[in-house]
Amino acid sequence: MNPYDVGARASMGSFARGDDSLALEAAAAVRSASQAIDRLRSHGAGGRGLSAGALDVLARLGTAPEEGLSIGELARAAGVSSRNVTGLVDTLERDGLAQRVQDPRDRRSVRARMTPAGADWLEAFRRPTQRAMAAVFQGFDAEELARFRHLCLRLVENQHRIEEHLDRARADDPAS
Repeated sequence: MNPYDVGARASMGSFARGDDSLALEAAAAVRSASQAIDRLRSHGAGGRGLSAGALDVLARLGTAPEEGLSIGELARAAGVSSRNVTGLVDTLERDGLAQRVQDPRDRRSVRARMTPAGADWLEAFRRPTQRAMAAVFQGFDAEELARFRHLCLRLVENQHRIEEHLDRARADDPAS
């Protein structure tokens, strides 16, 4: 659905019951843009079936120290749960792109690190991804891209703030 066509705008206006629907339209535009970028990333993954989350974890492991990163470190960096990252690392490990290793400082803990096959895969993914993103953002100048990045990161900050508020409200609710 094109969020800017007349029908979509009318349906959002109806949903908002006459209130301003600009935030709804902006959310629909962000969702459409995100889906378009995810489709390109998926295509660039060469049919490997890696999700956007698994690609992000692999990219983070690509810049990690030699001993790798803990599941907790990966979760905090990605802003998701440790359980979610565990599943993503399972996927990467199954595909031979990452491996779990013993934490040298804590025998009870494991870390994830990229394998040589993971490094090769990431390198093969890099150039097509750069070309695809250059095509998607064609016509944007550096200032527009920086502003767009900043605005998207503000959305993420707002979402984190909302989640923290909801978490506190649940913790304060004795019925929870």
